[in-house]
Amino acid sequence: MTRSPDILCIGSVLWDVIGRAPLAMRQGSDVPGRITRLPGGVAMNIAMTLARFGLTPALLTAIGRDAEGDELINACTARGLITDTVYRSDDLPTDQYMAVEGANGLIAAIADAHSLESAGAKILRPLLDGTIATSDAPYSGLAALDGNLTIDLLNEIASSPVLAQADLRVAPASPGKAERLIPFLSHGRGTLYVNLEEAGLLCQRSFASSAEAARGVLDRGAARVLVTDGGDTATVGGPDGLHSATPPQVLVTRVTGAGDTFMAAHIAAEMRGAAPDAALAQALETAANYVSGKTPG
Repeated sequence: MTRSPDILCIGSVLWDVIGRAPLAMRQGSDVPGRITRLPGGVAMNIAMTLARFGLTPALLTAIGRDAEGDELINACTARGLITDTVYRSDDLPTDQYMAVEGANGLIAAIADAHSLESAGAKILRPLLDGTIATSDAPYSGLAALDGNLTIDLLNEIASSPVLAQADLRVAPASPGKAERLIPFLSHGRGTLYVNLEEAGLLCQRSFASSAEAARGVLDRGAARVLVTDGGDTATVGGPDGLHSATPPQVLVTRVTGAGDTFMAAHIAAEMRGAAPDAALAQALETAANYVSGKTPG
């Protein structure tokens, strides 16, 4: 590598195809709107936000050696991200995500991360071959990873010495993949970033507030957790107790990537030494600016 990374972003890097309509939608709606195609995926969204805060992320992911993959690598490089660490597959296509959003939020989405799942532990080679670290000199910095990785690989990361010294920040990618984070509860590792629904799925119960959910996830074994609840109060919980804050009220123009933006902004604030209350406030403000359309997607 020509540059040293400030943080590793491990997980999905793909093409986001998003259809947005300014009207409320329901199943079967057929309305005018706009369709965009942009670099996305949880790891990518986090990395792009970190780069906007002046940090240098390295991507550990799988991207095909197809035309879409070459275009995606170029887009990552243009955004200041390190791609020397990406596993390029000759026989797996570049992953993609497709979503439809209306004025009433996300209507439906399909995440095709099959290539990332098929690549498995191959994406971690830079942590063993000397590109970033070796088994004798393991990586000890920050690493953000997402639930698009398989449960087996997430369990390996939670328990193996490869990232045992790293400061892990973990997001489930979607409510449907929330239970993939259970290994981090079992091993008491990392900081988990979840929304209220995902916290409920991890704990197999419903919560009325982010503070209640944060206490529940900590009781289940989490070392540290941040729970968001849309436009309502968010809470960070850990060894120093609970800290809650309410996000700014804004007009929502998009939702895909908001949680990833929140997570990245919180990480960036903590890397600069911000206290828990200040880091949470910055993350909420950054996410509010994102969903209102004030910052790039």
